[in-house]
Amino acid sequence: MTDARPVGHPQRRTRIVATIGPASDAPAVLGSLAAAGMDVARVTLAHGTTEEAVARVRRLRDVVPAVGVLVDLPGPKVRTAPFPSGGVQLEVGAHVVLVAERAGAVSSAGRIAVSYPPLVEALTAGDPVALGDGGVSLLVTGRTAEGAVTEVRSGGRLQGRPGVTAPASRLSLATPTAEDLARVEVMVAEQVDAIAVSFVRSAADIVAVRRAAEGHAERLGVGVPLLVAKIETTEAVEELDAIVAVADGVMVARGDLGVRLPLEDVPHIQKRIIRSGVRFGRPVITATQMLESMITASVPTRAEVTDVANAVLDGTSAVMLSAETAVGADPVAVVTTMARIALRAERHFDYLQWGANLGAQAVAGDAFSPARITAATTAAAWRAAIEEDAAAIIACTRSGATARAISRFRPSMRLVAATPSARTAQQLTLSWGVTTLVVGEGATTDEIVWFAVQAAVEAGYAEPGDVVVVLAGSPIEPEPATDTLRLVRIR
Repeated sequence: MTDARPVGHPQRRTRIVATIGPASDAPAVLGSLAAAGMDVARVTLAHGTTEEAVARVRRLRDVVPAVGVLVDLPGPKVRTAPFPSGGVQLEVGAHVVLVAERAGAVSSAGRIAVSYPPLVEALTAGDPVALGDGGVSLLVTGRTAEGAVTEVRSGGRLQGRPGVTAPASRLSLATPTAEDLARVEVMVAEQVDAIAVSFVRSAADIVAVRRAAEGHAERLGVGVPLLVAKIETTEAVEELDAIVAVADGVMVARGDLGVRLPLEDVPHIQKRIIRSGVRFGRPVITATQMLESMITASVPTRAEVTDVANAVLDGTSAVMLSAETAVGADPVAVVTTMARIALRAERHFDYLQWGANLGAQAVAGDAFSPARITAATTAAAWRAAIEEDAAAIIACTRSGATARAISRFRPSMRLVAATPSARTAQQLTLSWGVTTLVVGEGATTDEIVWFAVQAAVEAGYAEPGDVVVVLAGSPIEPEPATDTLRLVRIR
């Protein structure tokens, strides 16, 4: 057996994704974020250059190698030209002209440059325009030779390069963009653990990105990253299950959802997305404004604390921090707070009732497909673990699929993924409750089970007298499936 190293925060089951930016990318801060509870670091490609993102990814690998890395494609999002440092305040009733962005353009309170010139040309009187997460809204009142004249209907501060949302009929952009696909090639070469695909509208969008990623991975001789579908468009909500079925994970991207759909619908859509992700055995990330006030404040609002706790109780796999850690005043304090809220919510989680109500895993393919066999075996493992009061469930897995399948049950006992692949261990940092052990290769099912149990005992996850439930499969099957369930008493 090779070195067995645990990865993850076993005391807390819900994962924390933290966005890395100017406030958090110093090596000392990255180390403190990991110590505070960051399981996955998010690197967004919407700001800065691809070269800067690559440097950030490499820094993460050097400083916090056990932390997963998720990169976020910009997608066909329209943004403003940058605002001056410190941002600008837009007041209600003020007039703002939207113009096409030119090289070197800078936005101001009276003139905002937009990155997609055809949108500026298409806007007509009466069109609503939202900036950022919708906190600032404009109404087009007319046109000039320069662009579209708007009136501020709800004001606020704008900084950086906020997104621009306009009626869908004014846009003709598709996912993935050519720029997205070029970035996919770079990030596959960097062997990132996961790639989030923005503005997904159909399953075909995920399939297109996967085709590109697999092609680059085969050419480079590296692994394929997980693909996380960001649900943030009306079309994606309508095609939710079809998208989740072909993705490896899903994100509740509440910022753009709240701009494109009525705000009062967002909480219900969030619950629906979480349920769909769990049903398919996919990690689900709940994102946007979870602890927004902590960008500047030392403590969150009561509403934010409740929001995070409710996401945990709804069964989300991970909660995500955006500007709070990217540009906030104290990124480490934010992660510490998030971890504390999630841990407290987990104490109130009804693990037994959750698993009992779960139902069969949604799996594509015929009745005897490997995925269906794995789903049935993991369901039996959950029941056996409950009946025998097992100390742990040990999922022996090469790809991570078995661990993700049993994770959907949210078992109360420790869930250990034993894998010979360090890359799989990294990718499982997105999955709820999975503590990962990197173990040696097994030539037979018996060896696989032995290595896994020995590693779990050495790590302190089981001791003499304990019963552990072990899931495994044959390493020589052409289509691997988890078809072996064993109950092992530790001697």
